[in-house]
Amino acid sequence: MVTAYDYPSSIHVSRAGMDIILVGDSVGMVELGYDTTQPMTMDAMIHHCASVHRGVDFVTRSGTANKIPLLVGDMPLGSYEYRDTDVALRNAYRFIKESGMDAVKLEGGSARRANTAHEIVESGVAVMGHIGLLPQAISVSGGFRAVGRTATRARQLVDEALRLQDAGIFALVLECMPANVAKEITESLEIPTIGIGAGGHTSGQVLVFHDMLGMLSHPHHDAFMPKFCKQYASVGHNIQDGLQTFKHDVEGGVFPGEEFAPYLMKDDEKKLFDEMLQNDSEERIRRHDAAADKYVQTDEYEKLDLYGKGKSS
Repeated sequence: MVTAYDYPSSIHVSRAGMDIILVGDSVGMVELGYDTTQPMTMDAMIHHCASVHRGVDFVTRSGTANKIPLLVGDMPLGSYEYRDTDVALRNAYRFIKESGMDAVKLEGGSARRANTAHEIVESGVAVMGHIGLLPQAISVSGGFRAVGRTATRARQLVDEALRLQDAGIFALVLECMPANVAKEITESLEIPTIGIGAGGHTSGQVLVFHDMLGMLSHPHHDAFMPKFCKQYASVGHNIQDGLQTFKHDVEGGVFPGEEFAPYLMKDDEKKLFDEMLQNDSEERIRRHDAAADKYVQTDEYEKLDLYGKGKSS
């Protein structure tokens, strides 16, 4: 399973033949710049999920995918935690209908959360569970930290997993816990587990697209990388190289050049165009001078740096 958030990344993940794409509310941190996942809303999640669905649909229709991945979307904080499970059910229905997802994911393994999952499953919507580190609940837990490192808490995690399985979930994410705990949970369940920072004894693994490919890596410094994330590429280095080369080419007059200016006029049309310009050349010069005078008087040259040194990239 790979966590992806948009049309281009979902195309890449689909073509790679991944079994599941998770559209996580971590998009708030990875792509939108929030400090936590908590600001994400139903509207925002549906927006990103629908984009991922369109990417997968494109790959499917183009015949370039070996398999069609299952699509799972995170229901955001505040959309399913109410005692009135009808609220969660209404939001789950809306999520599935508008986002194009095949299933939703809920965080937590309490009795209340299991009851909510049960009601959603019984009403026809598939649910993936999530225990261990719960990003939506960091206000309560005190931050992003591993869980299950005491015997008592580890035993609670086993109970939560069994409770969620009984509620009808089809798979369970295990996040940031000791490998031996994740192994025990996996062996105790009939449904598959998907680990992230939980060792190698789970049924499957998940990483975030941007993290595993080094999207934010830079030749001179690397962005924060979770301890559990193996980086399989340094795409950010290539991105920086490409951007710097583009800037250099524009400033040096190399790009676009004749090679990348493919749209030409026929000779007779070019001649007619030149004649038209000659006929009203004085009027165009007058308008140019008037506009220049206007901008100088309002300091727009300085504000916009329209005529700085070199060309703008």
